[in-house]
Amino acid sequence: MQARNPSPPPEQTPHEKSRDALRAAQLYYLQDLTMEAIATELHTSRSSVSRMLSYAREHGLVEIRVVSPLDRLSALEHDVTKRFGIAAHVVPVPDATSDIDRLERVALSAARILTPYIDSNMTLGVAWGATINAVSRHLPKKETHNSRIVQLNGAGNTSTTGIDYASEILRRFGNAFNAPVQQFPVPAFFDEPGTRDAMWRERTIRRVLEIQHRMDVALFGIGSTFSEVPSHVYAGGYLDAEDYAALDANHVVGDIATVFFRLDGSFDGIPLNARSTGPDPALLHAVARRICVVSGASKITALRGALAAGMITDLVIDELAARTLLADDSTNRRHA
Repeated sequence: MQARNPSPPPEQTPHEKSRDALRAAQLYYLQDLTMEAIATELHTSRSSVSRMLSYAREHGLVEIRVVSPLDRLSALEHDVTKRFGIAAHVVPVPDATSDIDRLERVALSAARILTPYIDSNMTLGVAWGATINAVSRHLPKKETHNSRIVQLNGAGNTSTTGIDYASEILRRFGNAFNAPVQQFPVPAFFDEPGTRDAMWRERTIRRVLEIQHRMDVALFGIGSTFSEVPSHVYAGGYLDAEDYAALDANHVVGDIATVFFRLDGSFDGIPLNARSTGPDPALLHAVARRICVVSGASKITALRGALAAGMITDLVIDELAARTLLADDSTNRRHA
């Protein structure tokens, strides 16, 4: 009996070709993966990846940055954008990726996404933390003039000034955009609210606060006690047992630049906020573009609180976290 030849694979539709070519282009141009690594991730051959990248270039999917066909968002980005009224940038990362590698891939994409938003005569506010530290390591160079980088919250605690940690992050941003850096030489938390009030009246501190008020773009991650990759404010000795007890008693789910909030987005009545050197929520709300970078599904509860507070205009997030955010939101809406 003569063996039959295997059937050739079905011909892809133009939509399927565009979808696969776009994903390969994102992995190649935004995440710096090799064609061999992309072939492994997409379960295909290196030659197929090469054809996908050629297709992406020939059909206008790749210019200087990766763009969606006809400037349309992917389905997942569209769903997040429509549900929360923000600009969503979903980073393709396999579900089985480790949390450390996931953070690095999201940070790399966030650095590339951020760069077009920063130009001459602009002020960028940066909140230190594990996520933004990772972003700072991947920033491409962009020459700007009369721009400025300003630190959004103090970094000192009872065991360290925090200067080395925060200044290295800010230095990378300054080098990337050829911009001077304004540090914020105060602790992350004062011992007493009255101390902060007094310091805010000092001319040297008021100068930094005034620069913060002129921000065009704010960049931050979200701190969470539930994160698989510990947030620096929770792992760096900034909080003691009494502080954690107060956060728990006030149903805190996360923080932005060491300013804490609840799941419903409220900030009021949380004692640590009266001692924090992070920006007042009203100040952040006044910034035209507020870019939040989130990696990992373990931060979704904190992200929901930040979204409820209206603190985000642009969200950079990995696929798994984006799907979890939408599923979590749907579940809570059904039970509301």
